[in-house]
Amino acid sequence: MNDELKELHNEVAKELLLRIKSGEAKPADLAVAVKFLKDNEITALPVNNNPLQQLLTNMPFPTQMELDEARHEPRGN
Repeated sequence: MNDELKELHNEVAKELLLRIKSGEAKPADLAVAVKFLKDNEITALPVNNNPLQQLLTNMPFPTQMELDEARHEPRGN
């Protein structure tokens, strides 16, 4: 049974990778891939201009200065 589980695990990984590399992955496929990685304790750090670093750099997150300014602005009623 252990061999079958290993094979299933490998085939799931290969299928997800194939869909992503082909550009045919749908949002649900990407969500499954993220969960698959998380469930297998696969993590990455945004370093050395790797794809994760590029994604982080290009996300529209506010800067620390923008966050600080927003905290000090009076709120309208």
